Amino acid sequence: MIDSFSVLVEKVKKYDPGCNFEMLEKAYVVSKTAHMGQQRISGEPYIIHPLEVAVILAEMELDCTALIAALLHDTIEDTTCTYDELKAQFGQEVAELVDGVTKLGKIPFTTKEEQQVENLRKMFLAMAKDIRVIMIKLADRLHNMRTLKYMSEGKQLEKARETLEIYAPLAHRLGISKIKWELEDICLRYLDPKGYYDLVEKINTKRKQREAYITKIIETLREKTNELGIENAQIDGRPKHFYSIYRKMVKQNKTLEQIYDLFAFRIIVNSVKDCYAVLGLVHELYKPMSGRFKDYIAMPKPNMYQSLHTTLIGPGGQPFEVQIRTWDMHRVAEVGIAAHWKYKEGINNTKDSDKKFAWLRQLLEWQKDTRDESEFMETLKIDLFTDEVFVFTPKGDVINLPVGSTPVDFAYSIHSAIGNKMIGAKVNGKMEPIDYKLKNGDIIDILTSSTIHGPSRDWLKIVKSSQAKSKINQWFKKEKREENIIRGKEMLERELKKQGLTYTQLFKTEWVEQVLKKYNFSSQEDLYAGVGYGAITANKVITRLKEEFKKTLKPEELEQILETIAQTKNERKKKHTLESGVVVKGIDNCLVRLSRCCNPVPGDEIIGYITRGRGVSVHRSDCINVSAEQGEEERLIDVKWRTTNDVAYKADINLMANDRTSLLLDVTNCITEAKIPIKAVNARTTREQITVITLTLEITNTEQLEKIIKRLRKIDSVFDVTRNKQ
Repeated sequence: MIDSFSVLVEKVKKYDPGCNFEMLEKAYVVSKTAHMGQQRISGEPYIIHPLEVAVILAEMELDCTALIAALLHDTIEDTTCTYDELKAQFGQEVAELVDGVTKLGKIPFTTKEEQQVENLRKMFLAMAKDIRVIMIKLADRLHNMRTLKYMSEGKQLEKARETLEIYAPLAHRLGISKIKWELEDICLRYLDPKGYYDLVEKINTKRKQREAYITKIIETLREKTNELGIENAQIDGRPKHFYSIYRKMVKQNKTLEQIYDLFAFRIIVNSVKDCYAVLGLVHELYKPMSGRFKDYIAMPKPNMYQSLHTTLIGPGGQPFEVQIRTWDMHRVAEVGIAAHWKYKEGINNTKDSDKKFAWLRQLLEWQKDTRDESEFMETLKIDLFTDEVFVFTPKGDVINLPVGSTPVDFAYSIHSAIGNKMIGAKVNGKMEPIDYKLKNGDIIDILTSSTIHGPSRDWLKIVKSSQAKSKINQWFKKEKREENIIRGKEMLERELKKQGLTYTQLFKTEWVEQVLKKYNFSSQEDLYAGVGYGAITANKVITRLKEEFKKTLKPEELEQILETIAQTKNERKKKHTLESGVVVKGIDNCLVRLSRCCNPVPGDEIIGYITRGRGVSVHRSDCINVSAEQGEEERLIDVKWRTTNDVAYKADINLMANDRTSLLLDVTNCITEAKIPIKAVNARTTREQITVITLTLEITNTEQLEKIIKRLRKIDSVFDVTRNKQ
């Protein structure tokens, strides 16, 4: 252990001779004393772990304060040591770093997912104040993954999944490829050991052949760079790391033999000018593959990564990748944010750092409004897995967004006011729909209108970025509060009904207060509004209230209530099967489905068709799909309408008219006055200025349908209204 501490000190002396080594040793002694008697699952003394975490950070050249915090990072969580004691001995800065890494251990959680989300929330909040929190956490996770073999198989899988989903992408987000690659490869070893070891064996089988190939290309590149007069260029080649190859094999459904670009060569030079000179050189030596050149020097990745990437066809037709960068770029590529650390001033004092952590602030801003654990995790993964698309504003500014983003995401990335007033978008000078998937290099021009006063709720289904979701939700939260309260209450009542419960059963003042406290709502109206605009699901609220309700019941009372709820659900299910409004001859309680192709309604002549696995499909007798089933008469069955007017049916109407202003308004007003619900409208105008409108209405019988058709025919300019036969 003393040797390990000596290794740490020697590493720090090389890059930060001004470090307070006396305080560093004090942290080591305090941590060792606090963890005295504790052992890791491997049987090693516990102090080995914080020492190794500190060494990992020293390899990334973090400052002395971070190393002190690393040595102490488990003391609050796993020993009797407190925040106040650390603050008194090492100062507030160290105490806050340790507290930021500490999990929320003493708060009761309903589910493991809820606990994971709350721990991540805490970590991100601490990380926003001081990025070193996540650096310590990543080093902590890396050492834990290195010693994962001592855990049970269940724990190995759990930790590997969490690491692959959260911590490896987070390392990528911070540009720390050194940690990211190692984490991914370790995760693969536990998540798919057979796939991992098969891959290792296959790659090792051709090691000599591969090494000879790499050596040949390195010699050629070194000779030519020297001829070009580029001094001190470092050239090395390596196979890509295992997880990268494995993911490509799975994604493209290929064997190792079908993956060609297994090699990556890195050329490190002194200046940006030399980078482009070397690029020209390699393109002269080897044929570049079309569409495989990326200039991350001109357009750096959001995690600060810069390099030139090009894929070339090498000797024997073997493709390989070349990355060209300066020494400064190389340091950033290896240790990311740590390369920008300023030992005395800290990282949070520059405008440049603000840009680097814009994504983190957006994440924190979004998560304030999100109480649902599964939604938080889903969007967190979108934010961390940075497959990105680079697009341009009309002025040429580069905007990076998650892959799959739309013009709506782009609009909100510029400003919330532009998103809120957006009416359309031009992509490369051509109008595109708002759900168009942006591609690299697209130039986006957002069209706005002063008469538009907010986004559509449907936009939440098409946007990809958490920034856009957050801003849309903020608008609804602020501008539509009354509407959200009504909507939220209705959603809760529907969920209660669905679960066979009543409002008076669950919404007791003391139970509601527990929910408000848990999800940070200040009042019951805020809770309704939160459900209304999507901050939390109705099911989540009801589940929490049910837990409070169950605490007050004796076991026999709980059993009786659960039995009543189950009975209510069964009755509702039975009622639902009856509400198709159709009786099948000779069969009771049969699954019946009204066919969408012809939408039969009471009054129509109908026939049943026995489907495979979906009960009886009911068609109109004149439906062409029924006549098409010639030769399968044995599957046709007699059905009849039940005598009830309580069931609503969908019917499609086609309307044709001479185009004029306010035509659609007159049509919808006519239907509204007849108190008939409109379920869908589709309208278009032909070149001959004929307007064609297709309406889906909810009606109870053919008599009602015929009445509305007659009324529609009387509208000015309308010359034909028919029921859609197919």
